Amino acid sequence: MAVEDMCACAVPPLANSVGVHLLSSARIMSLLTHVLACLFGMGSWVAINGMWVELPLIVNDIPEHWLLPSYLTVLIQMANIGPLFITLMHRFRPGVLDERPVIYGIVGLGIVATFLLAFLWKHTVTVGGSLRSVPLLTLSFLLSVVDCTSSVTFLPFMMRLRPQYLTTYFAGEGLSGLVPAVVALIQGVGVVHCENATLSNNSNITDNGMLQAIYQPAKFSAQVFFIFLSVMMVVCLVAFLLLNHHPAVARERKSERYFSGELDREKKEQGLSLNAQTPEQKPMISPSEAGKRELRSSFGRGTYSIFEVVFIFVVLAWVNALTNAVLPSVQSYSCMPYGNKAYHLAATMGAVANPVACFIAMFIPIR
Repeated sequence: MAVEDMCACAVPPLANSVGVHLLSSARIMSLLTHVLACLFGMGSWVAINGMWVELPLIVNDIPEHWLLPSYLTVLIQMANIGPLFITLMHRFRPGVLDERPVIYGIVGLGIVATFLLAFLWKHTVTVGGSLRSVPLLTLSFLLSVVDCTSSVTFLPFMMRLRPQYLTTYFAGEGLSGLVPAVVALIQGVGVVHCENATLSNNSNITDNGMLQAIYQPAKFSAQVFFIFLSVMMVVCLVAFLLLNHHPAVARERKSERYFSGELDREKKEQGLSLNAQTPEQKPMISPSEAGKRELRSSFGRGTYSIFEVVFIFVVLAWVNALTNAVLPSVQSYSCMPYGNKAYHLAATMGAVANPVACFIAMFIPIR
């Protein structure tokens, strides 16, 4: 009887140790998924954000000079053909387009484009009798297509995982602007000093009265910076591969239907509408309550009126136009009187402002 009591007392500690081991293993796997989701999100806009913060170092070495930010803004807007194509496919052929092959394609294109950019950004081609940075502009357009298309492909893929990983993904998306900005701050813009320029004429008379700006190199070149961006895209691809195929991540998915045909049927029924699960709605309204609540007006009781909906979209369009088009295209002109250092700091801190604001909004949500 005493032996049986001893055995009975010995079982609970063994079961507890096994349970603790399984719990710790699950936490490690969950942490791995969080890290992969963050690294995957960092690849979403790291290329274009990196281009913006590197502009102050390359504008003096290309024919476009201070016009380059305006050209880059136009190219980014033209690159929205990628999201437009994905949206039309989901609208008219729901369930046909799988986002996973598209992600492989655009991330691979981003790796190649950033790597080529490191070696070709200075090359020029004569167009219409004047030199133009055709390789730089072409590769910038391709990177814009990659980053714009990631907005409508990365998010549907992450929605296959549990909701907590979507928050981590958006944190990584914010880091896609913060990390290149920090690297650019470390790189610096180089020191500028003035020297007397010696002008010679046919009479061998020299004049030392003119000053010439001499630009010292930064701590590392633009080529190294673009290679760093290419490495970041490689990290994004590796994170996506692990999120897609690692067995530990498979247990973190919402359902085992991820690779089954039932998901395609749901796509056809739902049309992959992202409106039902926007990032701001999820912390505010649980999925069970989202379908039960009707939209309430912030100006009074009842549902949103047509005027309020139009007003919200007009404000949204105006803010996005300023942030993504107007201000970046004129930033070089507004900073020109203050020199490259002011332009470098403005572009870099502008890239830092967005993730910092998003981080603050996580703790102080403003409805």
